Amino acid sequence: MAQARQETRAQPATTDREIEISRLIDAPPELVFEAFTEVRYLSRWWGPEGFTTTTRSFEFREGGEWEFVLHAPDGTDYSEWIRWLRIEPPARILLRHGEFRDDPNAFESVLTFTPVGAATRIVMRTVFLTKELRDEAVEKYHAIEGGRQTLSNLAAYVTEIVRKGAAD
Repeated sequence: MAQARQETRAQPATTDREIEISRLIDAPPELVFEAFTEVRYLSRWWGPEGFTTTTRSFEFREGGEWEFVLHAPDGTDYSEWIRWLRIEPPARILLRHGEFRDDPNAFESVLTFTPVGAATRIVMRTVFLTKELRDEAVEKYHAIEGGRQTLSNLAAYVTEIVRKGAAD
């Protein structure tokens, strides 16, 4: 007699510390990925609606860093720092993001770029050290909406590149 098989899917231990945001972008993964590799592109779309970015230093390589300031529409400046931990073109980027180098509250994000026909599904999965830090990012800094707006800005920027390329 056949035995019934039960499948159990374990929830990751980090579920209560995570934010996951995704967006379908009408461009190939290579182009969407490239928008992360060059500061001249990043500075045009990075951040939520109304924010601008000033880069202090940028080196896109594993172990390289990006130091920048996000300028909010209300005039507030936010110093930011990213270390690129793993780069797998054009499929995946792992990074550590904080307010400054060696920020004890820095979080890690994994960005994946998956082809969907001629488009790309980008998924940004962020894991915070604690549930409290995740909740603070969501409540105080509006991390979910800010992440959605950032990926929307990326989509608009990359779509414009595609349109300009088609016009050339």
